[in-house]
Formats: sequence, structure tokens, C-alpha cells
Amino acid sequence: MSHLLDVRHLVKDFAGRGWFRRTAGVRAVDDVSFSVAKGETFGLVGESGSGKTTTGRCVLRLVEPTSGAVRIQDVDVLTLSPRDLRRARRHFQIVFQDPYSSLNPRRRVGESVREPLAIHRIGTRDEQRLKVRALFEMVGLDPADVDKFPHEFSGGQRQRIGLARAVALEPSLVICDEPVSSLDVSVQAQIMNLLLDLQERLGLTYLFIAHDLRLVRQVCDRVAVMYRGRLVEVAPAEALFTAPVHAYTKALLSAIPHLKPGQKLERIPFDAAQFQRVDLREVEAGHFAAV
Repeated sequence: MSHLLDVRHLVKDFAGRGWFRRTAGVRAVDDVSFSVAKGETFGLVGESGSGKTTTGRCVLRLVEPTSGAVRIQDVDVLTLSPRDLRRARRHFQIVFQDPYSSLNPRRRVGESVREPLAIHRIGTRDEQRLKVRALFEMVGLDPADVDKFPHEFSGGQRQRIGLARAVALEPSLVICDEPVSSLDVSVQAQIMNLLLDLQERLGLTYLFIAHDLRLVRQVCDRVAVMYRGRLVEVAPAEALFTAPVHAYTKALLSAIPHLKPGQKLERIPFDAAQFQRVDLREVEAGHFAAV
């Protein structure tokens, strides 16, 4: 199986700042390496501040990495000039977490979805408008609503608009940065079903960043666990959830709420003071852990 995305030794440092003097910097992403196969849904999980969102943004160069290599379809994204990066971006897109802030409130939603087509000069203006209406229909929205403004839509509808914009250029890779975490539970299922449907119809590959572990188990083929900017475990989803190896993974999974009423939640503690910077090693076929 060929790799569509290959990340090697990715590092991102943020310089420290203070009112009167510089403070110690933060290494948000620390020597992260992983690959994602074409058509795969690869989950990236961890608690807040673990570095998963920064990793996703570094992959797309929305945040400039400090060092490392990111290859998408055998192109090293980190070496591209601004002009070449702009052309390459049609092949990789992102769906943001907050559907309320990801759309320009002063722009009609149809224009927001048409914008990528206009930037990359795909089709005439009339052809672009027809494409936008087709995209609205594809994500379950009424094409007649293309001239409305974002405030006229619900959160779930706005996320559908974000998805329409993300797939307008028919990308190979879509990074989903907690795409349903700000939505009601009933709407989350609808958006996830839409994501899976678009993946099947368009042949998409997903880097799925999330903190909802039950959701990750349902939709992801493989899962990587991050802690303090490092990967501590990477495994097929079912193997990771049924036989975790790293102590942090075990602690993280023990926090998943039980669905059975009255069933006691037995939390496994994790002592952060015992965390060691250890490279991943293969403990079973396809199962890697930093032990």
C-alpha cells in the first residue's frame, strides 16, 4: 500500500515571550514521524496541548515547522516556494474545528466555497457557480441557499459548507481538525456519515485529529497517540483499543465513559514525572510503542 502522506522527524518550536523578558520556549512537536496510506483514515489523538493540532497545521504549512520533512504524493511540502505551495495546496485541504469562525461572516457562503476554484482558475465564473451548487447538493444542502450569509445557518450546516469548500478542488488529503467537537451529539453523527460518504465517493485520505476516542475507534483505520509533542503509540485502531502498550495510552483509554448505566469507571493513573523520551519500536506487527 503506497503512502500518500509521509512525515519524518517533524519538529515545531515556539519561542517564549514575556512582558519584560523572553521566557523559555516550547517544543510543541518533538521528532514526530508517521505515514498515511492512500484512502486511509489515520487518527491523531491526545489530550489538549499534546501537539496534535500543531502537527496537522505543520503538515499543511499553515504553521511553519522548525525542521523535518513532509511529503505529500512524493512532493516535499516544506521545500516548496510560496508560489509552488499555493499551487500544491489544491491537493491537500483542511476542515477546521469551529464552523462559526471558519467562514467570513460578511461573505455569502457560495462565494466562500467558490473562492478556491477562483484562486486556482478552475473553469469560468459561470462554471464555478454551477460547481458550487453541485457541491452544496453533495453535502446535503439546498443549492438555492448559496446566496445566504453564514449567520443564517446552523452549526452543522456551516460545517457542511466547510466540507464543500474543502473538497471543491478534489484534493487527495483532507486534514479534519476535530471537525465535530463543537457540534451537538445528534449532528455529529450526521457530519461523520457525510465525511465517510465523501471519502468513498471522492477517494479521500483523512488525517483525523480528535479527542473523542469512541469516535476515533469507529472511523479510523490506524491511530497515533501523542503526549507532550511526541508519539507514544501507533497501531491499528482495534489493536490500540483492545491491547494498548504505553502507560499513557492505557490511562487515556481508561477515561472513556462506559455506556452501561451504573458501570464504574476505573481510571488508570499516569505519572507524568515518569515520562521518558523514547523512540517508537515495533512490539507487534504494525503496532509501535515508545517503550
